[in-house]
Amino acid sequence: MDILNYDFMQRALLAAVLVGITAPAVGIYLVQRRQALMGDGIGHVAMTGVGLGFLLSTNPVWMATAVSVLGAVIMELIRWYGKTRGDIALAMLFYGGMAGGVMFINLAPGGSNANLTSYLFGSLSTVSESDVTAICVLAAFVVLVTLGLRRQLFAVSQDEEFARVTGLPVRALNLLTAVTAAVTVTVAMRVVGLLLVSALMVVPVAAAQQLSRSFAATFAIAVAIGVSVTIGGTVTSYYQDVPPGATIVLLTIGAFIVLTALATPLARRRARALAAAQGAGDPAECAIPATRGPERKVGV
Repeated sequence: MDILNYDFMQRALLAAVLVGITAPAVGIYLVQRRQALMGDGIGHVAMTGVGLGFLLSTNPVWMATAVSVLGAVIMELIRWYGKTRGDIALAMLFYGGMAGGVMFINLAPGGSNANLTSYLFGSLSTVSESDVTAICVLAAFVVLVTLGLRRQLFAVSQDEEFARVTGLPVRALNLLTAVTAAVTVTVAMRVVGLLLVSALMVVPVAAAQQLSRSFAATFAIAVAIGVSVTIGGTVTSYYQDVPPGATIVLLTIGAFIVLTALATPLARRRARALAAAQGAGDPAECAIPATRGPERKVGV
């Protein structure tokens, strides 16, 4: 394939694979926590980090990581302690982060709207070797957290009160989830873009849920979808000269529509089969629904 003859495409494909793994791996916990749009908010805050990176002549990926982690911690603290004005505080954080990014980039030497656009919507040709190094390190952290602590993170995502009763450090795990989501945003911003990364964290998980109700299976399917659409979107972007972030997101939405169309008749057949089994009084079949709840709660 001629696409692999170019160094920038090799870097872009590696980054795309890492993004396809990490975004759904974190997104599954955000979906369980009903915080599907958290990635979008962090993306706004990360823009300030990108702008500071340009202004201070440092790697924007690392600076965006630091700022987005701080923003994610503040978001989590607002969620804990925010009362009636919590939404207002979050709105100011999100829009202030975006405005700060625009301002810092334009104040930076050589700053331009072209630089801003590449971070907002992704760009294949601008993924540098230093970006790939940063993405690899950050992706390794995300994978270690999401797989190594999957039982604890899933328990907290499902029921915080139950997790607290069992002795889990709920607040620490919530903060870790927020920090991991922030790191994932900075991993994905060079390929997908800060404004579109939230879709890649959420939609593959929603698509995987059309086929499975098991946490482990949903996790695996979501990551498989994520890798497929990021590689497909990157390759399509190269050959068709279209924006990579938009292409990846549209492919992800397309995968969701296709899987939903395939899963609907299967779900109806399963429902009819279950109703028939219950009507026949088959004890084994009737016992299945009662056992699925706890199995799903354990999750892995």
